Amino acid sequence: MGLVVSGAGSAQAGERQLLYYNHAWGTLDRATADAVEHSRYLRQFADFEVRTTTGADGKVWTGRYLRGRETYLEVFGIGDVPGQDGELGAAGLGLSTEHDGDVEKLKAKLVAAGEKPNDFLQTRDFGDGKPVPWFDGLFLNETYEKFGAWAMEYRDEYLSDPRSNVGPAKFPGDVTRERYLPDAYKDRVMRDITLIRIAVTASDLADTVPLLRAGGFSLRTDPGSVVASRGGTTIRFDEAPMGQTGLQRVEFDLNRPTARHVEKLGTSTLVVGPGKRAVWTF
Repeated sequence: MGLVVSGAGSAQAGERQLLYYNHAWGTLDRATADAVEHSRYLRQFADFEVRTTTGADGKVWTGRYLRGRETYLEVFGIGDVPGQDGELGAAGLGLSTEHDGDVEKLKAKLVAAGEKPNDFLQTRDFGDGKPVPWFDGLFLNETYEKFGAWAMEYRDEYLSDPRSNVGPAKFPGDVTRERYLPDAYKDRVMRDITLIRIAVTASDLADTVPLLRAGGFSLRTDPGSVVASRGGTTIRFDEAPMGQTGLQRVEFDLNRPTARHVEKLGTSTLVVGPGKRAVWTF
């Protein structure tokens, strides 16, 4: 059954956007994840890191991170994260606020629209066994088939912790992505993610649309797909059956024009250039 989205289209004029693309993650086959982890080229292309993180409730995951100025991508291999998120074809999307307190405004909008948002607190353990509040989160559904999206707002306890290596606030209530991410991207090729395309089940897509709408994205619907734009990164969702879900395509803006380079990474291909654009297909 196809998705029907009522009220899709441009965001209301003058409405301040509450959510922005922060990062997406995808679980890939082991050969591709290993190729990403050990690629020398990716360390030149992006601010690249392989990190094992301990989050809330002791949950541990190992991700491969490609970070830009405001946006990033997280790659898992099968089993790198517990439960269904560690299965092939799983994916997720984090949408974050830029101003302290906007997550509460988002929650109020969702409630007014008849939704029942669920709050959660994500923590991070820097290795001393003392979890630090990382971000306040909000999601609409506790269960999903292969894809889940959530809203997030960075906590001051994390932003002010010297171990987080976060820059100073540029305005009162600064919880921006640019503040959170390091400036190492300036010395790499990748600047930011401009488009991400994910294949999701019809059920997971229907559960995601209310969050996008409340966050202030402009939504366009075509048969079998939804495109969310506004805020610098376009997010495209394509309906797919179980067994065909997952990360499909990522497009990047580059810091400077570059000659064409093709990097095969397992079953995926990253084409960089010519010019200031790169495309990674999975």
